[in-house]
Amino acid sequence: MADLNKKGELMAATILVVEDEPAIQELISYNLQLAGHRVICAETGEQAFTLIKSELPDLVLLDWMLPGASGIDVARKLRANDRTKQVPIIMLTARTDERDKLLGLETGADDYITKPFSPRELVARIKAVLRRRAPQMTDDIVAMGDLRLDPVSRRVTGSGKAIDLGPTEFRLLHFLMTHPGRVHTRAQFLDQIWGDHVFVEERTVDVHIRRLRKALEDSGLEHMIQTVRGAGYRMSAD
Repeated sequence: MADLNKKGELMAATILVVEDEPAIQELISYNLQLAGHRVICAETGEQAFTLIKSELPDLVLLDWMLPGASGIDVARKLRANDRTKQVPIIMLTARTDERDKLLGLETGADDYITKPFSPRELVARIKAVLRRRAPQMTDDIVAMGDLRLDPVSRRVTGSGKAIDLGPTEFRLLHFLMTHPGRVHTRAQFLDQIWGDHVFVEERTVDVHIRRLRKALEDSGLEHMIQTVRGAGYRMSAD
């Protein structure tokens, strides 16, 4: 599960590095861990999917040239699967031809980094992709109507009043506020808040939604969390 790194500057993510060259894999892993991320590694697409079965990563760093199935093949398979289609992908490649870059992006990659690259650039590009594709993974302050949430200080205020939330309700509210107006199913909440490798009953989501609404009552903002019959929940300032 994502969390703040020691400096509180960046939300740590679980990143799957699919790279068959040991020296490059080690260099990437070291620098990502230094940036506060948790890293899991695979040398082939087959190994990557085995790891994904037990844990869904927050982002996949995928080398183009892999033994067996290529990075492009792996990316296509990730995008074709309902469980992995929303996971951000950054392609790593020594190919510099613009046509190759376009192919990678058209396959579903969110970004494309050409080797050699600096560790600083890699970390910055990962942060940019997470900010765009998974805003709940960043440390940006989120405001919605009269509600304000600060991921770094873990403070929430509503209509100027402090709101006391438990850790699960805080993560739930952060996810809802960074995806305004979108309807999410209970299964999606379980994947995002508890992690898809943790087995929790779907009704657990309802319990925490009730707790969150209760916490928002004093500020008169409980109406912002809306039930969508037969679908799930969404958050709206309306």
